[in-house]
Amino acid sequence: MDKTAIKNFSIWARNKLIADITYKAGLLGITEEGIKDALPQSTQNAEFYDIGTKEPYAIHGEEMKQRKELVSVIQKKASQLEYKDAYRNVIEEVAYTWFNRLIAIRFMEVNDYMPAHIRVLSSESISSKDGWTKLEPDLVTTPFDAEIKFTQQETEHIMQMKNDNQVDALFRFLFIKQCNALNAYLPKLFEKTSDYTELLLNVSVTDQDGIVYHLTHDIKEDDFNISNVGEDGKPTGQVEIIGWMYQYYNTEPKDEVFALLKKNVKITKERIPAATQLFTPDWIVRYMVENSVGRLWLEGHENEILKKGWKYYLDEAEQEAEVEEQLKAIREEYKNIKPEEIKVIDPCMGSGHILVYAFDVLMQIYESYGYSQRDAAKSIVENNIYGLDIDDRAFQLAYFAIMMKARSYNRRFLTLGIEPNLCAIQESNGIQYDKDMGDFLLSEEHRETLQYLLHTFVDAKEYGSILNVEKRDYDGFLKSWELTAEQTVSNVVMLLWYDEWNQVVPLLVKQAKILSQKFDVAVTNPPYMGISNGNVKLNEFVKKNYPDSKSDLFAVFIERCGQMIKENRYQAMITQHAWMFLSSFEKLRVKLQMIDTVNMAHLGARAFEEIGGEVVQTASFVMRKSHIAEYKGTYCRLIEPTTQKGKEEMYLAGENCYTAVQDNFTKIPGSPVAYWVSDKALQNYKIGKLMGEIAAPCAGLATGDNNIFQRIWYEVSYDNIGFGVKDCSETLNRKEKWYPCNSGGEYRKWSTDDIMIVNWKNDGEEIRNFRNKSGKIASRPQNTQRYFKRGLTWNKLSTAHFAVKYKKEGYIFDDTSRSAFPQEGIELFYLVGVLCSCISSHYLEALNPTMSFTNGDIIRIPVCFCNDGKRECINKIVENNVIISKSDWDSFELSWNYKKHPLVKLAKKTIYKNNEKSSYRIVDAFFWWENECNTRFHNLKANEEELNCIFIDIYGFQDELTPEVEDKDVTVRKADLNRDIRSFISYAVGCMFGRYSLDQEGLMYAGGDMKDTYAYYGGTFADAANIQLDEKNAFEESKTPFYYLPIDGKEPLECWKVVADNIIPITSEEYFTDDIVNRFVEFVKIVYGVETLEENLDFIAQALGNKGDTSREVIRNYFLKDFYADHLKVYQKRPIYWLFDSGKQNGFKALIYMHRYNADTIGNLRVDYLHRMERIYESEINRMQDTIDNSSNAREVTMASKRKEKLQKQLKECQEYDEKVGHLALSRIEIDLDDGVKVNYDKVQTAKDGKKYQVLVKI
Repeated sequence: MDKTAIKNFSIWARNKLIADITYKAGLLGITEEGIKDALPQSTQNAEFYDIGTKEPYAIHGEEMKQRKELVSVIQKKASQLEYKDAYRNVIEEVAYTWFNRLIAIRFMEVNDYMPAHIRVLSSESISSKDGWTKLEPDLVTTPFDAEIKFTQQETEHIMQMKNDNQVDALFRFLFIKQCNALNAYLPKLFEKTSDYTELLLNVSVTDQDGIVYHLTHDIKEDDFNISNVGEDGKPTGQVEIIGWMYQYYNTEPKDEVFALLKKNVKITKERIPAATQLFTPDWIVRYMVENSVGRLWLEGHENEILKKGWKYYLDEAEQEAEVEEQLKAIREEYKNIKPEEIKVIDPCMGSGHILVYAFDVLMQIYESYGYSQRDAAKSIVENNIYGLDIDDRAFQLAYFAIMMKARSYNRRFLTLGIEPNLCAIQESNGIQYDKDMGDFLLSEEHRETLQYLLHTFVDAKEYGSILNVEKRDYDGFLKSWELTAEQTVSNVVMLLWYDEWNQVVPLLVKQAKILSQKFDVAVTNPPYMGISNGNVKLNEFVKKNYPDSKSDLFAVFIERCGQMIKENRYQAMITQHAWMFLSSFEKLRVKLQMIDTVNMAHLGARAFEEIGGEVVQTASFVMRKSHIAEYKGTYCRLIEPTTQKGKEEMYLAGENCYTAVQDNFTKIPGSPVAYWVSDKALQNYKIGKLMGEIAAPCAGLATGDNNIFQRIWYEVSYDNIGFGVKDCSETLNRKEKWYPCNSGGEYRKWSTDDIMIVNWKNDGEEIRNFRNKSGKIASRPQNTQRYFKRGLTWNKLSTAHFAVKYKKEGYIFDDTSRSAFPQEGIELFYLVGVLCSCISSHYLEALNPTMSFTNGDIIRIPVCFCNDGKRECINKIVENNVIISKSDWDSFELSWNYKKHPLVKLAKKTIYKNNEKSSYRIVDAFFWWENECNTRFHNLKANEEELNCIFIDIYGFQDELTPEVEDKDVTVRKADLNRDIRSFISYAVGCMFGRYSLDQEGLMYAGGDMKDTYAYYGGTFADAANIQLDEKNAFEESKTPFYYLPIDGKEPLECWKVVADNIIPITSEEYFTDDIVNRFVEFVKIVYGVETLEENLDFIAQALGNKGDTSREVIRNYFLKDFYADHLKVYQKRPIYWLFDSGKQNGFKALIYMHRYNADTIGNLRVDYLHRMERIYESEINRMQDTIDNSSNAREVTMASKRKEKLQKQLKECQEYDEKVGHLALSRIEIDLDDGVKVNYDKVQTAKDGKKYQVLVKI
């Protein structure tokens, strides 16, 4: 099956249908803006609408009636929604109605299910004798063979269109007639009489960009054919293609829902289907159905032939004698069940995939009982299969799928008039009980039932099949309701009332009957949606009716399916596995302890091939509504395979299977469904102490708005960060606004990634008093007595494994970085060691195998202690690991303790080669750095493995765990030539701006007065701007003014020179002596010496890998194309160096250092660099023109022409850029570092008049 083709078609078809239908509605005066009245010249037989052309658009007769109906439907919806939403919903409904009908007809014609066996959309004669493809459908070629009734007038009309070669008009007419005719066979998919959907249909068979052509040409015919099988021997037609088309059709609506969710727009009932639709993998469907429907039959009717055919069927685990006796009693009950008595429901049926396979299994059961396929198919639809969904389009497809499945077993089935027990949940909204009518027509009992139905199904699509409906005499009511029709015939008012209500009441009765009865099997893939993402009505309903499963809809359905089945019957589901572990589902787990889990396929992540990543982790399971003490369930742990196919193969191979008594789950705090946990792991809960008893974890600071109150440390002035605080009270007497804060970060063990800071001035005064828009306090400063204290911390959310970090004094912690503080007498390093070992991961897999690690999970880890000697050894290893990890962190410039780049540490040192002195080269420095990284990495890895050995011995897990640590889980970095050279260049740029200095280690300047750190040397910058390029002048001799760090015994010219004006140009050619490339070359020369300069530049260029004929060209191209992207990545889109960039032609680029920015910076950049650049381009253009005019060398002229063209583009770009920069320069914009990068980045690009000018690279 070509799923790519199916996906592309389904997404395209939806947009195509919506566009065509919107256009057609516009012709009728119906748009998103409103509904127009007909023009004054309209008559009783014709209506005219202004469409902006010379002649108005006209409709006649039946079309006028259809338009009126369309307007009525939109207006009815608009009474509950905004008009635009009502309009869009109706357009969407019409689009999916025709999509479903087209798919249905395509399926039927491919499988020869059309009543007259004539193709409607295509031709059986694909190619003619002349070799061309026949586009004209057989229905158009031979319309009178289609067994469609035509009036004489219609017959004449058909002949006229054929004579006039009006193929598309004829096809549209015949297609609609065929759809109407199919009502006799499929009434829930094809309307009985013409309606407004026909008015909006716009289809063509000659248009190769039309939906019919793409449907018949883009998707292989074999994919619709039920006799076609895939590589695995399974049929690929029907269910597969219908299900995938439904899912793919919803792709863009689903994306839209989640995009709105990010903007805090709740999921409405109209959007729930798109948000939650997920096509269940075929093998999971088979597993669920075979182990529920199949098990119910086999347990009472042994049949090895049937069992052998159900390859996903799991035999019951071997039980103790007492358990087996109780199971025998249940099986005796099953023996009395007949095939026609098995009632199966999917309360979230979607496109019907599960029900269709249940049909197949039931068919096999019927045949084993002696039924013919023809009789069985009829009985299955009438007696066995039930389905519900809130989505009308899903219902249509499920209905179609069941009817086609029955047709495949019984050729006459579509003529029998049998209606499946399927419903799209309907609402009673807008229908008011009329006492006069109802009291007159119905008995008291039936009046009360009618009122109950109307009350119960208000907003029913909000809740769907989680509605609890009373069992009543609905059949008696329906008969009474049908009899009232006779009493209304003579009363026009009553007749109108009855006709209106009769469109809804029978539907409410049907769904009430299904919702109120008990079933033998409930099998489903329910919606996965956090209740908090739904609207208020859904939230309140779930909290009231399902308080133990209120976190997510899938959990609500676990409860609901249990309610829908009889005692000792089965529910089979696939859900997210969160209910098995999370504390928010603990009450649900308590309930489920009273229901026997027969078996489970624990799938984990990537069970659905359409969903990558770790977010959706699932488990499929079969439960029996019984409780037998010491009952053993079978659990297949399929977590490890990373593909849908891999999980299926592991399941079929019978690998990684466990048997477990679910009563044992209660031995672990929180009762997680930890079926794989050993007796030894359970025993440690008796031996040790819970983490929560010795170091209770704490939730941290919730600021209310991190954009206001949190910063990355390098965004603000370093002098405004308060280090070394031990208690909140100290902040009352300190001048600093910002304080270190543990806040999430990357996966890292042992030491913290010191990067975030928080506004805690005056003991968090601003945060404590921060209010939201409604005036309520929005912040939660929790556990403030623990702020700035020594402890351990971990990320609440992680993309990898669980890991803790030692936190020293001086840090606040926020809610994304939970922390724990040991009680007196409990060694902190010992706890860090336990929690960083394989022991914690082993327990957390059972307690909560998700990416979220809450306090409730950590407090349930057992901590087992050892003797003093071992503890001392553990503490020393942990302390060493913390030092190693800290050393790694401080080797990179994101650390506020960063001293000097590792490749600069060996500057000016001497080595001996062949007994001769030689300067260190950068290749030598990298070799040294690589050795240092490797030593650090291997030492940490060895330490972690030693700790694992010790703790495995303490916990007695010698038979369960191994001490080995994978390289990917060691959280210090190895050397990486490309990355480290790029960071070397970044350090060089930092030195150029004065953030760092080659004359002293550490952070030199990050805010404040530049002259407090550096001294100034030289003339004015205007002098520097006029210096001509001269190869004889070295950079340091150019008299360019600069800042320098005063060093005893050093003259200013001997010191490292910091750019004076905070502007460094980046040019495509060497136009400035002090551009970034020349400054970088000077940096390398000073660091490693002039003797090895070219060798070092070559090494750097080779590591960068950019284009260029020389090392300087490569480095220049790196600065032009990649440097800033690297800077944005390293600094997490909070750049401290800002790139002024004119555009794609690289006409002008210049860097500035945010912390040195002032109101004159942009003006200086414009006058001293941008204008200078424009003059250079003008001069170079003239020089190229001179070459073109005077050179006799054709190649030289060609090259000059190309360069002139490039220069002209660059000049034009600069001149346009100059206009924007000019507005900002005149505004003399100031910034406040406390506002952070994003605010200031926007501020410097906003002129005084409020107009924005994009002069910096977008971040």
